[in-house]
Amino acid sequence: MNPAAAVSRARELFLDDSNTYGCAETTLVALQELFGLPEPADSSAAMPLNGGIAYSGGTCGAITGAALAVGRLAGRCVPDHNEAKRQARALTQDLMGAFQARYGAEDCRDLVGYDLAAPGQHDAFIASGVWRDVCMRQIEFAIEHVALLVRERGWISPPSSPTPEDPL
Repeated sequence: MNPAAAVSRARELFLDDSNTYGCAETTLVALQELFGLPEPADSSAAMPLNGGIAYSGGTCGAITGAALAVGRLAGRCVPDHNEAKRQARALTQDLMGAFQARYGAEDCRDLVGYDLAAPGQHDAFIASGVWRDVCMRQIEFAIEHVALLVRERGWISPPSSPTPEDPL
């Protein structure tokens, strides 16, 4: 799968009207599929991370879901555990800096303008459609930026003969 296909997959998961997958889950699944990690459809580790960790409004789920995927990938690509942690943190810090520069914030509450933990606010957020536009752009950014960083670090090598359909 290439980054464009991962973004397409994220759109398919996230924009489904059933709202099965939140930001963190969507980002995690799309990146796990992109990186060929085992059990890529398993989003369970990211379930409590949506809405800035349990709707607390903290760090955006696109960032936290990406961080989970980065950690899993680092654990497979970097043999020394301590070095894998260091590199996973560095890559995640790079994503956070780029995210802050692009969107002016990293926290869900600031990005979407809703306190999802307050009574009625999650329903208002869903009804507003903000998630379809604002959150989707942030998920796409996280996927594309992490794919670029992973490639730069050599964790995933580009194919020997890239095609337009498979640029990673």
